[in-house]
Amino acid sequence: MNEKRLQPEAPVEEEISEERRAFLRACALGAPFLLGAFRGEAAEAPYNPHEHLYAMGVDVERCIGCGRCVEACKRENDVPREPYYFRTWVERYVVMTQGETAVDSPNGGIAGFPAVGGERGLLRTFFVPKLCNHCANPPCVQVCPVGATFSTEDGVVLVDKDYCIGCRYCIQACPYGARYFDPRSRTADKCTFCYHRVVRGLLPACVEVCPTGARVFGDLRQRSSPLGRFTRLTKIQVLKPHLNTEPKVFYANLDGEVR
Repeated sequence: MNEKRLQPEAPVEEEISEERRAFLRACALGAPFLLGAFRGEAAEAPYNPHEHLYAMGVDVERCIGCGRCVEACKRENDVPREPYYFRTWVERYVVMTQGETAVDSPNGGIAGFPAVGGERGLLRTFFVPKLCNHCANPPCVQVCPVGATFSTEDGVVLVDKDYCIGCRYCIQACPYGARYFDPRSRTADKCTFCYHRVVRGLLPACVEVCPTGARVFGDLRQRSSPLGRFTRLTKIQVLKPHLNTEPKVFYANLDGEVR
């Protein structure tokens, strides 16, 4: 009896569909909408920093000093809870009729401000949110000896904590007082415009929670963005323009008393 030896069948190559190719590309690139790519929907293009230039606008007349932005920033970015550590904070300016101006920011304004009404000689009060200005010509980048502080292609100034040696040169060089030394990591830290959110198409945490719309974030390369409209329709100013740092935080209705 002749036995027929069974030979293993040659593997059959599976044809890779365009949908599967799109899914694999999305996995490799880390695109956020993988399921849509697998279903044959158009895969979202990977983030391209060359296409963006981020900035923030602040309308001083809209700020009510509630401190929600400060609290949201601390939660979102794991900023130390101890006083004096802030990526963003709010200052109150109290202008007296005699021309004197007092500035306070209790715990960064995170819990609001005590009342000052009824004081004799009080002319006006207003609030000014502050943060890293993400300068186009940043002194902090210039003084960093190891390149830990750098500017991204989309206009954000960041700190690479793996490179930072904690020398504090950048903290001293910042003319806006926007940096602090994180005691946990022993590195410099500051506002990043919530870069981890922005590259996913989300707003910075401080902008998202502002109840009055005092903060506006957007792309300077998109004239139709909220920030584009803000800069076109409002007389904008920047802090310390004489330093030529070219800040990308723009203020509307900024009082001359603000420094």
